[in-house]
Amino acid sequence: MFDFEEALKLVSRQTVLCVGDVMLDDFVYGEVTRISPEAPTPVLAVRHNAIEIGGAGNVARNIAALGARCIFVGLIGDDGPGLVLTDALAKLKGSIIPHLVIDPARQTTRKVRFVSEHHSTHLMRADWETPAPASEASQNSIIAHAEAALPDVGAVVLSDYAKGTLTERVIRAIIAAARQLGKAVIVDPKGRDYRVYRGATLITPNSKELAAAVLRPVATEAEIAEAAAELARMIGSEAVLVTRSEEGMTLHVEGAAPVHISAYPVKVRDVSGAGDTVAAVMAVLLAMRAPYEAAMRAANAAAAVVVGKRGTATVSLGELRHRILPAASLAPEEKIVFDWSVLDERLADWRRHGLRIGFTNGCFDILHRGHIRLLAEARAACDRLVLGLNSDASARRLKGKGRPLNPAEGRAEVLAALEAVDMVVVFDEDTPLELIERVRPAVLVKGADYRREEVVGRDFVEAAGGHVILVDLVPGHSTTAIVERAQPAKASVRD
Repeated sequence: MFDFEEALKLVSRQTVLCVGDVMLDDFVYGEVTRISPEAPTPVLAVRHNAIEIGGAGNVARNIAALGARCIFVGLIGDDGPGLVLTDALAKLKGSIIPHLVIDPARQTTRKVRFVSEHHSTHLMRADWETPAPASEASQNSIIAHAEAALPDVGAVVLSDYAKGTLTERVIRAIIAAARQLGKAVIVDPKGRDYRVYRGATLITPNSKELAAAVLRPVATEAEIAEAAAELARMIGSEAVLVTRSEEGMTLHVEGAAPVHISAYPVKVRDVSGAGDTVAAVMAVLLAMRAPYEAAMRAANAAAAVVVGKRGTATVSLGELRHRILPAASLAPEEKIVFDWSVLDERLADWRRHGLRIGFTNGCFDILHRGHIRLLAEARAACDRLVLGLNSDASARRLKGKGRPLNPAEGRAEVLAALEAVDMVVVFDEDTPLELIERVRPAVLVKGADYRREEVVGRDFVEAAGGHVILVDLVPGHSTTAIVERAQPAKASVRD
């Protein structure tokens, strides 16, 4: 089983080489308010625009956004858009090391998309480009930069948009040099004849590109798997990853059964650059020698994040982690508080949003049905529930020798995994009064084994306009009873 938690900790140590067609993406956002009287076309009332590094540059941005390092080689013209790209990449110094080859005879690729902001609809795209093969001198420079970088990287991405950077000569030279050094080569392809990519480690066509490559329609999962296997044989690659938009992904790996996974159910705002994100994540994961299926699942999760954003977007390591890991595994770092200064920050944020804060407390040494009932009813009475947890020393003073059975870190992690609990705060004092005064809850919740006047913090909460709730106990459920019932069993085992 691949450990994503541990793998994601290693992302910052990875370096990836990206070579391909860089372009300037300009998104013009506005609202369509009327039809032009001059022609039957919508008039976009422009509100704002966003300029991004696109194409292969977006692959580099995604690699950097994940926290890895990217050495980027691209081709631009000696013009204004080229200067904008140069300046934009310079601002990412440290995470992206750019080598932009300037060819004065060509123009920098620029795409302007006009988008209806309210409906997230692309109305039109205007392109400026020179989709011709790079000059021989430019090819020499591209190959030289790539070969110089190869010893320092764990993987290579060839991001081909058919704009002329990745000529057959450039592709063949980079793949040959990478294979000689044992580096994985990931290709995001373009065109029909994919034999130019022979020797690549992994190729990532979408279903439409796959159909064009094998010269026949592919609709069903079986047809896609068969076509992917054929493409792998055609170019001699170890694996083929087919991206299928809302239908998910299909992975073919030599010698293994095909794997089909569904896309995450998300609200799609813009699919621009989603393929770049997939290529970037696959490259970073393969650079650390992750299995193909694990890398695909990470790429699928990352794609779900970026299609929910506007424009040519990237995914951060935190966003990827939140998408790919189950909520319970993320809960400890998000919910457990030992440092009370962090508590103050989170409470202030909740109050800014007008949220009603509740509080309960206890040792919660062995979690049982009665605890779940208490916490569920406590959470139902507020918008955010803070749980004060006795530290080991505090629990020992309260419960006696031999308690707690479980250390505070373990008890806190179990409680943080519960949906009803929004924050776990560990306290060392004998009572939670100091913590209650710090939290200032609107609702204070305890079990009905307490009388109202016995509830610690009642006077403080009610004086501030809050109230106390006593939750009925579940008969026969208590940690002390569980421990007592277990004692004879322990003795018989020893005997």
